[in-house]
Amino acid sequence: MSMETANLKVEGMSCSHCVGAVKSALDALPGVSLVSVSLDDGTVTVDYDTTGTGLDEIKDAITEAGYEVL
Repeated sequence: MSMETANLKVEGMSCSHCVGAVKSALDALPGVSLVSVSLDDGTVTVDYDTTGTGLDEIKDAITEAGYEVL
């Protein structure tokens, strides 16, 4: 098991629904253990096991949820 933490700047989140959508999309990925979304800062922090998922998959999940990773 190889744990990593990704700190991403995400654009387009404006309400609690946005937070929930991003959190749900990331929680569905294999290997993701913790998702923290800050609406005020426009950031998402993800703790994940690199054997289960990768940074590209995390970014893709956020994009597919309708938000832009900067």
